[in-house]
Amino acid sequence: QLQASGGGLVHAGGSLRLSCAASWGIFRINDMGWYRQPPGKQRELVATITRGDSTNYADSVKGRFTISRDNAKNTVYLQMNSLKPEDTAVYYCNIIYQLRPHQEAIASWGQGTQVTVSS
Repeated sequence: QLQASGGGLVHAGGSLRLSCAASWGIFRINDMGWYRQPPGKQRELVATITRGDSTNYADSVKGRFTISRDNAKNTVYLQMNSLKPEDTAVYYCNIIYQLRPHQEAIASWGQGTQVTVSS
């Protein structure tokens, strides 16, 4: 099960750090990422990171958010700075992983953590 944490209520301009850890035995995690679902809207990509640390960001968060990972801990992080009210959403982590060598990759989603930014 993916355990996401770090969400909360913060004023505009503030910072939060989200983390998400995979707690079961995994051979290898390939891609990791964060997505969000604002109230009344569809889920959207925030940032992704490959096993080789290549990153991709939504235009709306570039320069403010930083995604990183710790492969030894099977954990992905999202440092969010200069938060804006429009960043308010439920944030979900996602991993693409293999349970065993040569096995087909599997996708898994975390349970979501609420981030609320007040103006």
